[in-house]
Parts: sequence; structure tokens; C-alpha cells
Amino acid sequence: MTNKFVMALACLALAGGGVAVPLAAQAVSRISFAKSNDNASVKGIIKGKAYRDYTLGVAEGQTMAVSLTGSNSVNFNILPPGSTGEAVFNSALEGRVATRIKTVKGDYTIRIYLMGAAETSGKAYPYQLSVTVMNF
Repeated sequence: MTNKFVMALACLALAGGGVAVPLAAQAVSRISFAKSNDNASVKGIIKGKAYRDYTLGVAEGQTMAVSLTGSNSVNFNILPPGSTGEAVFNSALEGRVATRIKTVKGDYTIRIYLMGAAETSGKAYPYQLSVTVMNF
């Protein structure tokens, strides 16, 4: 019976059908600042195709800066409030330090992820994310 099941799945895939595979939930953490501080730092580990989201509430007209240390295989995107994946900053293209990101009011998401060989290596990559939000 197992062979029939596998064969049925293979035929379904070849015929253009899909097999639903449950996706692992992605980790989300909120970044908050200690009283009287305009910056915060978090450490983490990323592995495989998973990504890690950090959310941060900001006000209109503030300026945000984000930096990432660790392996060059670890990247981040900054997603504005309401984004469905569109980034205002992509470290894979623009470098590991984002400065002078002008904000609108709402929750920004900083998404940590791996690309290429690092994504499929099975290796865990540690990182440190630092965020500053200033009023100008």
C-alpha cells in the first residue's frame, strides 16, 4: 500500500497537482528599548530556509539605523508597516548597515535570513542585530 501511495503522489505532481506541505511557523520577536535608550541589540541563530522577524514600533518622521554583525551569509531586510514582502532596505544589495531610514508611524519588521549555499548547508549562523531610532 505504501508504494501505491507514493505512486499516486508522484502522478499527482506530474499532472500539475499540488501536495500541501505544512510550513514551519517563522519566529517573531518584538524589539523594545530600555527606558531612556534609543537603541537595542538582540542576538540569534539562523539556519536553513527559516527566517526570523523582529518587529519595532516607530513614530512618523523618526530615523532608523540597523546593523548586523556575524557571518556575511546572514542578511536582513527592513519591511515598512503593511508590507507584503517589499523592503525599504535589503542588506544583500546595500550592505550590512542601514542608516537614515526615514519612518512612517507603525510597526517595521526586520527580517533575518540566509541565501544561497548558506541556506542549504545545514549550518547554524549566529548574528547580532542592532537597532537605533532617533528623533530629528
